[in-house]
Amino acid sequence: QQRLAIARAVVHRPPVLLADEPTGSLDAAYSDAILDIFRAFHQVGMTIIMATHDESIPRGGPVRVLRLRQGTLMS
Repeated sequence: QQRLAIARAVVHRPPVLLADEPTGSLDAAYSDAILDIFRAFHQVGMTIIMATHDESIPRGGPVRVLRLRQGTLMS
């Protein structure tokens, strides 16, 4: 279902993809598959903004990581 939702979100090739907890209910293998899809989109120029509580996700991918703590942007 996650992959289908992503497919619907990108079918018209938006310049920006907003993803709220895209791997929240997935096991490690499916999470990695979703992140691989996002990396492929990023490689062709799509900006991906992702909200997540999983601090392991940024490994090897995003250009910029912003963290919020209690509503404050952390450096």
